[in-house]
Amino acid sequence: MIYLLKTPLQEGDVRKLKVGDTVYLTGVVVTARDAAHRRFIEYLKEGKSIPIDLRGGAIYHCGPIVKRINNEFKIVVGGPTTSARMELYEADVIKRLGVRLIIGKGGMGSKTAKACREFGAVYTIFTGGAGVLAANTIKRIIKVEWLDLGIPEALWVLEVENFGPLLVTIDTTGRNLTKEIIEGAKRKYKEILKKLEVI
Repeated sequence: MIYLLKTPLQEGDVRKLKVGDTVYLTGVVVTARDAAHRRFIEYLKEGKSIPIDLRGGAIYHCGPIVKRINNEFKIVVGGPTTSARMELYEADVIKRLGVRLIIGKGGMGSKTAKACREFGAVYTIFTGGAGVLAANTIKRIIKVEWLDLGIPEALWVLEVENFGPLLVTIDTTGRNLTKEIIEGAKRKYKEILKKLEVI
């Protein structure tokens, strides 16, 4: 199924999504990589306010390439970064900040899948190497926070239109397509080794 969704996302918006569905997202997307995720957790532990309301929001694992034109920022390339690096933090981000949709590449693990099931969120992947396609869906940069972390690690708050295609690989049942593919490959590998032993 193909879904056209808008932020802020309600729990019902994501509970209907299943592994294999395609999403095109319109509204607000916030980029966040390793350093931003670490700071999210630090701020939560210290009782500090996060500068952006992420309830019902979408986080994009992305370190954009940004150009300054006439004293304004423009994202010229905005491809996904590897999501596994955020596995340590993402479950808490989903639980405590109310994020409904995660976008990245390469898949995520069991902690994130469990949080998606319990709190009503999904993980989606965007095609690696298609950063210009992603940038073309950005209508404007709303604002940037935590620029002290550096341009790739800052929180870029973006207004997007039909951002996608995003493939759902972890849904709210906790099903994890990446895990299934890896386990299937391991089984096939063992089958091949057994056949080779016979020869």
